[in-house]
Amino acid sequence: MNSVPNTFREPGRAGRVGPRVTPSPGPTRERHPRERRRRIQSTTVAAFVFAAPLIAYLVVFYAYPLYRNVELSLHDYTPRAFVQGNPDFVGMANFVDVLSSNTFGPAVRNTILFTLISIVAQFAIGLALAVFFRTHFRLSGLLRALFLIPWLLPLIVSASTWSWMLNSENGIINAFLGAFGIGQINWLTSPEWALVSVIIANIWLGIPFNLVILYSGLQTISDDMYEAAALDGANAWQKFRRITFPLLRPVSTITLLLGLVYTLKVVDVIWIMTTGGPGNASTTLAIWSYRRAFGTGQPDFSEAAAVGNLLIIMALVGGFVYLYLQRRQENA
Repeated sequence: MNSVPNTFREPGRAGRVGPRVTPSPGPTRERHPRERRRRIQSTTVAAFVFAAPLIAYLVVFYAYPLYRNVELSLHDYTPRAFVQGNPDFVGMANFVDVLSSNTFGPAVRNTILFTLISIVAQFAIGLALAVFFRTHFRLSGLLRALFLIPWLLPLIVSASTWSWMLNSENGIINAFLGAFGIGQINWLTSPEWALVSVIIANIWLGIPFNLVILYSGLQTISDDMYEAAALDGANAWQKFRRITFPLLRPVSTITLLLGLVYTLKVVDVIWIMTTGGPGNASTTLAIWSYRRAFGTGQPDFSEAAAVGNLLIIMALVGGFVYLYLQRRQENA
């Protein structure tokens, strides 16, 4: 059977056929280079306009304060120098004074203890409460709302309340311990208990934050995985170890990082409860910086800025550790 060529019949001429001719498209009109350049420029301008508020915010509230803090630490700023505007350049002398001070060792030790114990306890208690509230029992919503109260109260109110509760003479904590035959404890005035007191108060303040973040992370884990594990005979601990904790690891990492940054810069709670005392028993780097700048009658702004820069370095190290762990987890 012969193949039939692709033909068409001309209208108006019956019986006459010919090869089908596909009309070729006309020449496409190329965009003028000047028009294309104008379009790119308009897109760039629009992108800059949208990014301008964010850039201005970062410059005003991040870049300039950081630059100013570094400048303060490299000069000898006194109240007179602030007024006259002619501080002497001293280079790294302020950092040398900070590192050689008798306060530096206790402040670093207290900062490490205060930060590590606080974030570990806040995370552990917050995770336990998040897992507990995941069951959605009756009144669970009301109880979750009550746990948010410490987070909603002003810090000055919370710190003042803890100062009253831990008062040596008429505090409710000592009254409760006395009912069990435990003698009076000088929570806020004893060098052995001052740091413990502020850590307890800070843990109480940080639990709601960890609870909210971790509870939100638990909502992303499907119930089907727990049902499948139950069919395989897994108990509650095995479900937590094999399902909950591994799948909650990204949320846990960012929670611990934020807790690290927030705890490093805690000033108000410690200052209201103990002002860093007695002596340097509860002095952290943040308290030391605040005390040198505003806590004495003779402020030393340069030394305070040098201590603040050390805190910034510690926070940056924590951030780089987080990025390293996140990249390692993504690669795994």
